[in-house]
Amino acid sequence: MNWQAPVPTDAVDDSGTPWHIVRAWPDKAPGDYLLEVLTPGRKGVRAAHVRRGHFELVPRDDPGLPALLVEARRGEVISHRPHKRAVIRAKGRYIKVFRPGRAVVSAERCEQMGALLLADSFTAPRIIDSSTDVMVFGSIPGRTLRELGEDPKVNDETFAGIWEQWSRAWVSQIAGPHGGARHDLIAALPIHPPEKEASDLWLWVNRWVHHNESSPESWPARDVLRARANQVTEDLLRSTPDPLVWAHGDLHDKQVIWTEGEFPLGLLDFDAAAQAEAARDLANIDVHLKLRLRLHLLTPERYLVAHTQVLAASKDLHVSPARFHAYADATRIRLACLYSFRPGLGSVASGLLDEQAVQGPFSEFNTPASSEAAPEQAREMII
Repeated sequence: MNWQAPVPTDAVDDSGTPWHIVRAWPDKAPGDYLLEVLTPGRKGVRAAHVRRGHFELVPRDDPGLPALLVEARRGEVISHRPHKRAVIRAKGRYIKVFRPGRAVVSAERCEQMGALLLADSFTAPRIIDSSTDVMVFGSIPGRTLRELGEDPKVNDETFAGIWEQWSRAWVSQIAGPHGGARHDLIAALPIHPPEKEASDLWLWVNRWVHHNESSPESWPARDVLRARANQVTEDLLRSTPDPLVWAHGDLHDKQVIWTEGEFPLGLLDFDAAAQAEAARDLANIDVHLKLRLRLHLLTPERYLVAHTQVLAASKDLHVSPARFHAYADATRIRLACLYSFRPGLGSVASGLLDEQAVQGPFSEFNTPASSEAAPEQAREMII
């Protein structure tokens, strides 16, 4: 398959100001997109949209995020998904702005992590303040695993040790003691069964089809996409699920922070925390590592180091190979659909689908082949 992203890498607003498009999401109508953009000489990002081919900035007082205008004065907007959420970096803290009423559950989940995370394995950001629309949390010192993987100044031995630390910590966190308050906290989380994973998969497949249905040249790709989604759905639902455990829900290498010294790893963003199969988180972080490789944010050698530690954690947690592959394939298709809308990432999306079709056995540690070069502007456009 050969997908070309429908959104350009750059646009100009009505005042003549040029904008670089960092991220894009499909909007409701075919051909309409929600955007995150930036422009030289101005700090932070802005929200924008394309409607009927016309590029336009979203007002600074995003109508979907009524608290944003005031909170944005406290720092720099570093993430803004139009009408859904935004993140502001301020001195010693981060401010997350939600749609009205949506901050309550996120704040509760983050507070619960203090009791749920094992102190010698992971630490969570401290909640400083929260309301129905806004959550303010402290920063965790250190660097994300993604940043460390990309930095050539971090030697390979240190990098390998960090991923080994993550693997041990993750196994301890999932397989650790489950009695008392910890058991009650896990039991109170929502359940993410295989049926929900399949539903999320088809949500993205149908979005892609919806935005490309009027383009006859996309119909062969549509048929392939649906066929692969059907196969993955069958794989998710036909084999016996592994036991449910605590799940982060959106685990990848930008969610884990390492601090030099004898410190536990930091873990971020618990909005999607749930009870799920261990395979779901592990497959998610593994597929994201392959994305870093495709964007040349990881060398093949570093990818193999991290990938091996993910599989080691999977084996230690007795994850079924069939379940790991099913969740990995579902993740690849979901991310392929998402990245097909991102400027410069059409080849990455296609590569994810091609890989899904030929994925090797769970037990093999194959050195990855060199991947197609991605455009330089695409390097930061990763979740």
